[in-house]
Amino acid sequence: MHRLFKNLPAFALCATLAAPLLIAGCAVHARVYDPYYHDYHDWNGETVYYNQWETETHRRHVDFNKRPPDEQKQYWDWRHHHEQH
Repeated sequence: MHRLFKNLPAFALCATLAAPLLIAGCAVHARVYDPYYHDYHDWNGETVYYNQWETETHRRHVDFNKRPPDEQKQYWDWRHHHEQH
């Protein structure tokens, strides 16, 4: 038992230093390729624009990946005529 308490500070230090790496490794960093304009968009920031497009074009909400290719192209056309991030 004494050995456990002797190594506890070292274990606590390792756990403290490793925690940010483990948490950051679990974060989702989704990037979407725009095949029409040949560039990438971070989808985390893209959601705002996608929701705006759905609202402005009077579409019901559908996951982008489930939209037909012609509607995906309409979105990317719309997106490239609006503010870039």
